Amino acid sequence: MRKTYLIFFTISAFVFACTHESFGTLDLEMLNLIGDPKHYQLPDSDDFANIPQSEANPLTASKVSLGKMLFYEPGFGVEATHPENRRTFSCGSCHIPSAGFRPGRIQGIADGGLGIGVNGEARMMSNVYVPSEIDAQGARPLSVLNVAFVTNTMWNGSFGSEGVNAGTEARWGVADPGTAINHERLGALEGQNIEGLKVHRLLYTKELVEANGYKQFFDEAFPDVPTAERYTRKTASFAISAYLRSLLTTEAPFQRWIKGDRAAMTEEQKRGAIVFFGKAGCVRCHNEPNLGSVTFQALGVEDLFENGGLKTSQADLRNLGRGGFTGNPDDLYKFRVPQLYNLGDSGPYFHGSSKQTLEEVIEYFNNGVHENPRVPASQISPFFHPLGLNEEEKKDLVAFIRDGLRDPNLQRYVPEQVMSGLCFPNNDAVSQAQMGCN
Repeated sequence: MRKTYLIFFTISAFVFACTHESFGTLDLEMLNLIGDPKHYQLPDSDDFANIPQSEANPLTASKVSLGKMLFYEPGFGVEATHPENRRTFSCGSCHIPSAGFRPGRIQGIADGGLGIGVNGEARMMSNVYVPSEIDAQGARPLSVLNVAFVTNTMWNGSFGSEGVNAGTEARWGVADPGTAINHERLGALEGQNIEGLKVHRLLYTKELVEANGYKQFFDEAFPDVPTAERYTRKTASFAISAYLRSLLTTEAPFQRWIKGDRAAMTEEQKRGAIVFFGKAGCVRCHNEPNLGSVTFQALGVEDLFENGGLKTSQADLRNLGRGGFTGNPDDLYKFRVPQLYNLGDSGPYFHGSSKQTLEEVIEYFNNGVHENPRVPASQISPFFHPLGLNEEEKKDLVAFIRDGLRDPNLQRYVPEQVMSGLCFPNNDAVSQAQMGCN
């Protein structure tokens, strides 16, 4: 049997090498570890037939186009706590493309925030607000890249009626009233965004849609929705969710390598991929097409309140991870495994923003010693243990994650303008000045 397998592998490798003349030793080692590379191939952003989506919200170009503008549109931010901040914030205030669709700081601030800087690093709390009034969450916002492959969203997986939430119906709406929307079975992103637009103080009515110049776009995106229901948070959520499902990092070197461009990755990045899929065992958790998974692991990292987070504390339910949603003690302190593309565009890292650089993240995993004394050792993931990586292997692994998984052209997902004509993603005076807007 072994002799037959070796003959088959040798012939397969020879045929593959002849077909792809630039296929070298590192490429063969990567292929041997990865298996079928097509498992990790992301669809193009307009390949709607192959992008995972909700049956309740089939993807269309008009929905994506509308969502692309709404995501950055401050004109609907009319429910700000203080009138000074009305129409100054958007979804893009906390999910900044140049920062890998995350905030470029420890915590995103929408309403109650001022400024942006380059990657969101200069966002600060307005002096007319107090911490309890701002719109900021108790965990670092996750990237929305490749989120089409996430069946249950948020760090605790609380949104979405299918996937890991099948059988948790009794918990929907309990710890988090917003998760009651799971009963409508609209899709994880769609449900989360309907509730998110409420939480983030963004309002959609026919009057506001018309005033901001979007009526035609809603009509084109939702022709089958009765006009009385067409200009609402639900349809806005469906458009934004469609846009988010199209955010796919198809131009990253690793994606180009998968499609046959063997020169797309450097030798350092390829060695890092070999460490990722081999010795480091990262693939045990990061094993879906987006190099994440809807599984939950406890790594024992610090929480956001310990690292300068506003509007959060030790009592924040988000610190409990999956267990805060399910109420199951076995789920305590376990968080969803995030996708890894464009991770190097901006730190900090983990749900509590406890690590500032990718090097610190790799060192934390390599040491395999958890830092949060409130997390019992019995909860720590069995995959979290010393890895024994040497300095060269750690350097190569950083290169793969930082550069090999970096799509350099996320600007293609940003609109040239929003219909209100306001500065975006933020429209406060400080952001306007920093962006050179108006």
